[in-house]
Amino acid sequence: MANLKEILARNLKKNRRRLGITQPELAERAGLSTHYLGMVEIARNFPSADVLERLAEALGIESNELFSVADLPERALEQLQQSILNNLSQEIEIALDKAIEKRNGNSIFLKK
Repeated sequence: MANLKEILARNLKKNRRRLGITQPELAERAGLSTHYLGMVEIARNFPSADVLERLAEALGIESNELFSVADLPERALEQLQQSILNNLSQEIEIALDKAIEKRNGNSIFLKK
């Protein structure tokens, strides 16, 4: 599961995009620098309670919604992990087949 900074970053970005506003626009609405907001959106900085309230107000949401985990893409992550495992299994199988072919004379057509 994501840490608190990552959850906040994801929710800030999601809500900002939902409103169709840029980082500079949100930063101005909340009285922050664009750089600082950018650092929060990439989970580098964590704002004070006062700043959290200003961000929530600027986004038109309750402060607690900045920490919502209800829609974390857990299922998407599980699907990605499964896809990676499947691809890895296929690559291992291909590599093993090539190694066996090489051991047996580089070609199945060279049988005597």
